[in-house]
Order: sequence, then C-alpha cells, then structure tokens
Amino acid sequence: MRVIPNGSNQTIIEGKGCRVLYSYETAVALKAPNGKYYRTDHKWSVTTSKHINKFVSGEVTLCPQSVLDTWETGAHIAFAP
Repeated sequence: MRVIPNGSNQTIIEGKGCRVLYSYETAVALKAPNGKYYRTDHKWSVTTSKHINKFVSGEVTLCPQSVLDTWETGAHIAFAP
C-alpha cells in the first residue's frame, strides 16, 4: 500500500488497484481499478464534501459507508445500487 498526503486532513491510500480518499481518518470515496468512482452516501461535513468533490470525476456511484469502510475486502465490487 502507498500513502499519499493530499492536503490538509486528507490522504489517498493506493492498494489492491484502488485509490481511496480518506478525509480525516475515514474512507469517503474510492476509485476502483476499472476507473469507476464510489462515494459515501453518508452526509459528512462541508469540508469532507469538498474533499470528495475534488477527488471524484465523471459518473459517481453512491454507496453505504460500510462499503468504503471495508474497501480492502473488495466489498465495492459486489455493491450494486
């Protein structure tokens, strides 16, 4: 895994072919190996929403926070909205 600082209170973790945005200490968005973006359906702060909007592009799928919390397991792959 690779840890990439991405600004104040935000970090990107690269691993298992994914890029995962952490705002503070919480995974809030993910770019899957196929290029598809997922973002939490949980309502976080204005600052965290800005972090997410800066990270994602194109079509974005909302998913439960629990999917992002367990991204290392590949839960996002099985997620179907």
